[in-house]
Amino acid sequence: MCRFLSIFFTFLLFLGSKATASGGGNNCSLTLRVIGIIGGVFDDTRRVGKEQKVAMEMALADFCHSKKLQLELIFSRGSSAAIELIDSKKVQAIVGTMNAQEAAIFSEINKNIKDITIISLTSPAIIPPLMGKQLPNFLQMSSHITLHLQCLAAIVSHFRWRKVTAVYEHDNGLSSDSGIVTLLSEKLKDIDSEIEYHLAFPSLSSLTNPESVIELQLNKLKSRSNRVFIIVKSSLKLAIMMFEKAKQMGMMEKGYVWIVADDIASCLDSVDSSVLGNMEGVIGFRTHFNDTKHLFKQFKFRFLRKYGSEYPEEEEYSNLSIFALRAYDATWAIAQAMELSENHTNWKHISGIIQSSNSEGLSGKIRFENNRLWQLPTFEVVNVVSDGYRKMAFWSPEFGFSEIHDKSNGSLVDLGPIYWPGGMKNVPKGWATCDADRPLKIGVPAKGAFDQFVRVTFDQGDNRTYVTGFSINVFEAVVKHLPYNFPYVLVPFFGTYDDMVKQVSYKALDAAVGDTEIMSDRLQYAQFSHPYVDSGLVMVVTLKSEKYNLTWMLKVFTLHMWLLIISMHMLVCFVVWLIERRANTDFQGFGDMLWFSVTVIFNAHREPLKSGIARFVLGPWLFVILIVISTFTASLTSKMTISRLQPSVLDVETLKSSNAGVGCNGNSFIVRYLIDVLHFKPENIKSIKSINDYPEAFETGEIKAAFFVEPHANVFLAKHCEGYTKTGHSFQLGGFGFAFPKGSALAFDMSEAILKVIESGEMRQLQANLISSSNCSSSDSNGANSEIPPGPFVLIFSIPGGIAAVFGLFVAFRRVEENSQILNRIQVYLTRRGIMKLFFKDKHFIKHLIRQNGPRKSKRDTGRRKKKTQWEEMSNLKRIYRRKFPNFQKIEFKIW
Repeated sequence: MCRFLSIFFTFLLFLGSKATASGGGNNCSLTLRVIGIIGGVFDDTRRVGKEQKVAMEMALADFCHSKKLQLELIFSRGSSAAIELIDSKKVQAIVGTMNAQEAAIFSEINKNIKDITIISLTSPAIIPPLMGKQLPNFLQMSSHITLHLQCLAAIVSHFRWRKVTAVYEHDNGLSSDSGIVTLLSEKLKDIDSEIEYHLAFPSLSSLTNPESVIELQLNKLKSRSNRVFIIVKSSLKLAIMMFEKAKQMGMMEKGYVWIVADDIASCLDSVDSSVLGNMEGVIGFRTHFNDTKHLFKQFKFRFLRKYGSEYPEEEEYSNLSIFALRAYDATWAIAQAMELSENHTNWKHISGIIQSSNSEGLSGKIRFENNRLWQLPTFEVVNVVSDGYRKMAFWSPEFGFSEIHDKSNGSLVDLGPIYWPGGMKNVPKGWATCDADRPLKIGVPAKGAFDQFVRVTFDQGDNRTYVTGFSINVFEAVVKHLPYNFPYVLVPFFGTYDDMVKQVSYKALDAAVGDTEIMSDRLQYAQFSHPYVDSGLVMVVTLKSEKYNLTWMLKVFTLHMWLLIISMHMLVCFVVWLIERRANTDFQGFGDMLWFSVTVIFNAHREPLKSGIARFVLGPWLFVILIVISTFTASLTSKMTISRLQPSVLDVETLKSSNAGVGCNGNSFIVRYLIDVLHFKPENIKSIKSINDYPEAFETGEIKAAFFVEPHANVFLAKHCEGYTKTGHSFQLGGFGFAFPKGSALAFDMSEAILKVIESGEMRQLQANLISSSNCSSSDSNGANSEIPPGPFVLIFSIPGGIAAVFGLFVAFRRVEENSQILNRIQVYLTRRGIMKLFFKDKHFIKHLIRQNGPRKSKRDTGRRKKKTQWEEMSNLKRIYRRKFPNFQKIEFKIW
């Protein structure tokens, strides 16, 4: 029922609008009171212009019907007709595609334009800063251009493309299209990206043979290596022809990236499937509006009917866009303002009423601030797939990317999976090898003292200059990890390193590569990549001999090692003495054991071992002694030769106090560092041109020390490893890096690629190759000066130690067992005397011995036995023990 009433109401409005039509305009019922005339400036040859024209007619009809007022709508094609509308048609307000620059120029021609309210429907809005004072009645019915470009930059940043190509269509009007490219370049710089190339297409209406011109321009894009194309501004008709031709030329295949802005993406609902088929893989963003409201659904139904009736050739694809909704809202806002200001003779009050209003329209919140829409937009990021498109995410200035079901969620969103051109699944790199690109001029130092890092040679045979070395190898490895093509040519530079960095600042060189130190004063001229090698300033001096010191003998082993050797030796010798002392007369006293422990070390002992067990215990230990003595001899010999070499100069202060000469590469920053930071006198600093000149300078006494950056010092010591060493403190520096012009996005890409080379281990291998060509290290002296701990000897010590411990316990237990009989006799005697109570409390022990070992007694003798005296009992016990233990006779008992 509601749908029927809606159709019926639309039909009545349609008949009313036809009945009141006159000339080139549209007005309300002839019986109503006329309150104003509104001018419409559109290009009705374009899809967007047609939608806006129909929407304005519907807005005026709806307003006149609801307010019972009369308004007249007059259309004109092109912004230049605005003056005619004001002078001839006496319009009080204008709605259309006139931009701010055109309005400012027309106001100089016709002063009346300043008093006319103008609502511009161009998207996006570009309003100069002083527009509010020049044209206070000029309003922009869209969000600012910077928000659109910020969304473009966010998409580029999400996929990490460092270089893009900007494409736009020239406007026949008076606007400056290149200004959009400048603004986009500024936004891309914030994300460390840049516009590598930009291309302008002529206005489609100015071309007699548009297909050939489009093909010519696309060939320019195809000839370059960059494959990320951003269509910043274009009419829908040009975009359709451009993508059709691009597909024919193979520019919609794998590796290409196409991004379209709001003016094209918002019209995707209005094109047929063949156009969408040519645009497969394109990414775009469009202004989001609420299409679920009941009023919108009613308006959409009416709009499609009216648009289909006026443009039957486009009836099948007559879906409306945000541009039609804004045209409807703008016309309604002006009509409402005219109603409120009809008592005023000055029509400039219309603008003030509109700017003070705050209402809800079909396109969203209608509120103006600083001559443009106040509400920040929300964009839908879409991806064209087959004969349609897929919504991937929302983007807003407040929250960035968010899920499509929750546009206020600020969480990180993965814009995938995405259908890329050619059906590619992975994110395209955005570049391809191309011969048309101008190679970058990369400066390399030609007069460096260490040609191991950069070596420049000229071959007269083929008339070519070759640049090699460690730094060049690193640069080539880093370039391989860049996500785009990087054509370059190495240019030898014969000045100082500081001058080379300045040439990068002056744009005479695009970059500088080599063993260039990152210094704070150089950062004033150029931007450096992440250091590919850490660095510090170190001092290299000669070695001198040191006097022999007897304490080195004790320092061969650590204190724990000495204690372990002594304790193990005494344990083994004690066990051998314990085994031999009963059967061998040479092992009677404790002194014999000590003498044996000394003589056995040198294999000079005269005491023969009679027990096989003793030989078994001593054998493994003699093998260990042999190993320990050999280790001691080798380490002591090393200490007496190598470790006696010590640095000839210990620190920087000694050099300065003695006014000694110091050498360095006069072509580098070290000269300036020694004077300004370390405060050396300039006359004491000697310039050394080559790594091979340093030994001669040391020998002649010209210099007492040489200062190198640490990578150079390592190479020097690897080549001249005998007689030189690093000493003193290392002064931390920034490291070696590549120099680029300030603000260059290439520095960020190079830094990222350098980290990949470092993390992959490739940098470590390049450094190893740098040293291996002349590999000899002075680090052996460090090993000679170290003391040997007991750790390496634990296993071989445990074998003889375990054997000695086992047999030592065995012999000890045997001795205790042999002496247990004597102890028992003593216990019996002491027990009988009553003294053993303190040590042995079992009184039944003696009675048991007498009962078991004594003579048999008859019952008759029992009474007599009880009467024996204490002396008789003791005699009887003595007789029993003499019979049981033969050695008991040697013991003399005394009555206590």
